[in-house]
Amino acid sequence: MATRTTKPPASTEPAACKPCGGTGNVPTTVRVGRKRRPVGQQDGLCLNCLGSGTDPNA
Repeated sequence: MATRTTKPPASTEPAACKPCGGTGNVPTTVRVGRKRRPVGQQDGLCLNCLGSGTDPNA
């Protein structure tokens, strides 16, 4: 009889979100003034995973 080999179980940790890289934060440009010129960036909530850092499609 041939021996059967089984595959190792799939990874138990969820896949990381692509836009935020698993951190839950994405850079958001801060704009000021009447002409809305960009002056810097701040952390914003990732709208793809809503801050959880895990890929919602996986």
